[in-house]
Amino acid sequence: MNYLSAEQISKSFNDRWLFKDLTLGISAGEKLALVGENGTGKTTLLRILTGEIPSDSGTISIRDGIRMGYLTQQPNAPGHLTIKEILFDDSNDMAAAVMRYEACVHNPDTSPDEMQAALEKMEELNAWEFDSKVNEITSKLGIENFDQSFSTLSGGQRKRVFMAKMLLQDPNILVMDEPTNHLDLDAIEWLESYLSGQNITLIMVTHDRYFLDNVANTIIELDKGKLYTYKGNYAYFLEKKSEREEMLKVEVSKARNLLKKELEWMRRQPKARGTKAKYRIEAFHELKDKASQNLKKDRLELDIKETRQGGKIIELHHVNKSFGDKKMVDDFSYIFKKKDRIGIVGSNGVGKSTFLDLLTGKTKPDSGEILPGQTTKLGYFTQEAAELNLEHRVIEEVKEIAEFITLADGAQISASSFLDLFLFPPEKQYNVIGKLSGGEKKRLQLLKVLIKNPNFLVLDEPTNDFDIETLNVLEDFLDKFTGCLVLVSHDRYFMDHLVNQLFVFEGDGKIKVLNGNYSDYKLNMEDEVLPPVKKPAESKKNEQSEPTQKRKISYAEKKEHESLELEIEQLEREKEALIEKLSLGTLGTEELVACSKRIKELTDAIDSKTLRWLELEDLG
Repeated sequence: MNYLSAEQISKSFNDRWLFKDLTLGISAGEKLALVGENGTGKTTLLRILTGEIPSDSGTISIRDGIRMGYLTQQPNAPGHLTIKEILFDDSNDMAAAVMRYEACVHNPDTSPDEMQAALEKMEELNAWEFDSKVNEITSKLGIENFDQSFSTLSGGQRKRVFMAKMLLQDPNILVMDEPTNHLDLDAIEWLESYLSGQNITLIMVTHDRYFLDNVANTIIELDKGKLYTYKGNYAYFLEKKSEREEMLKVEVSKARNLLKKELEWMRRQPKARGTKAKYRIEAFHELKDKASQNLKKDRLELDIKETRQGGKIIELHHVNKSFGDKKMVDDFSYIFKKKDRIGIVGSNGVGKSTFLDLLTGKTKPDSGEILPGQTTKLGYFTQEAAELNLEHRVIEEVKEIAEFITLADGAQISASSFLDLFLFPPEKQYNVIGKLSGGEKKRLQLLKVLIKNPNFLVLDEPTNDFDIETLNVLEDFLDKFTGCLVLVSHDRYFMDHLVNQLFVFEGDGKIKVLNGNYSDYKLNMEDEVLPPVKKPAESKKNEQSEPTQKRKISYAEKKEHESLELEIEQLEREKEALIEKLSLGTLGTEELVACSKRIKELTDAIDSKTLRWLELEDLG
């Protein structure tokens, strides 16, 4: 079933076409990922599809009854609103009923009539399951204080609130612009499972390569104003894109060779041409368009000289740091070695950024020592653009540091030439920094870090706002970087390819040091939760020869299956009796609260036991 159709969509800005005559369709169950370099118009296309901005031409048709949810990169709301008011607005009847019910439960002055009305509304809309969904989504996205006002939230917290709101509204089509930005790794993995494991229709822009591979079933590339569709995951797209580009090179090469002959014919022709000649002239212009295609790709070039590193790098001895009663770092010691490549993982708010500030000297420890070596030269790439003077022009920002920059081979180039390597051509070097895009600001921040020739790089979420091409270049550079690297990133692909040791922030200031990358860490965690079951050799042999053979239900599981049927029936009867009791209207406030809580517990238990019953039913 086709949910949305876009026909012949075009959009231009400042007399420059972003794209022309694009056609796109979204069907039920499709999970589309829109990829392309920064500045090609991906976000603009999403905004057109959602009706946020108009296209210059073309039409968009949405099937009757289809609802669309849109998560922008930087969602906004009036600052005085609380999280609760944003999540449970009047547009969602079920959400409003849950908010009213929760308010009654937590207010000791609630009258019996108010509680009764709230419970009846919950029953009328069958909102008990929705209440469970609210708890699941908000807890997984780290939303805790529902009374916090929007104005006090960070950019990442704001995005998580609006993501929760969109998921709770359960639209038919999810439109998501960089959904993994500002989420911690656990939240990303939960979202990945949520989006891939359900019958969800989705179109998203993301640079997270694992997320793309595990969620998307169709990749759409926006390149030089055209759309290219690939039915498959991201790995399949890379393979087919490479084939397409090679074929295009061959076609353009042939067209250029043929164009030379056609140019000679055009010059020899008399002014009065016959009908036959006119066809050839039209073909000539088509050939000229094909031959004049620019196949050159602008590519970020990272080429800097590293400062020599001595024997002592950085030593941390019994470091402690707290904010009020909250411990961020508790008695941590570590001596950095040459070529250390360390990834930092942990939930949001456990102290990762604080640790980086300690390491780079931006924050002082409460106790303990941090001793840098004399030759250690730090480069610190932060999440915020505070290091940039937004009123400066790009060239002014760089010249404040150095007029000439030394490259890896010892050659020196001007600040302007160095900017060119970072995809800031001369015409952009005099732009005001405040008017740059998010990706351009990030690129300028990275330039300012590398221009100082560091030998110890500390990178805090460097992948946000970069397109995949830029990430590949940055990854190659860091892979060859011979200094020390400390990396905080929610991009699991990036972490897996660059680090070989982890600092795991467990909360309450505890930091565990582990060998391996992020995937190794996850495997170890799974092994701890689910210890391996030893199998006889014969059983292994059968598994290998018949991998699809269905396991038979055991005697114990048969008994469990039978008992579950009885338990579910008993729970259903208890729930029905409580609902009937509520409907009489004779209960006091305390009894109403206790009764409603028990109904919620019963609903959760019935759902859990029914799921287990279905698993056993499948085995039988």
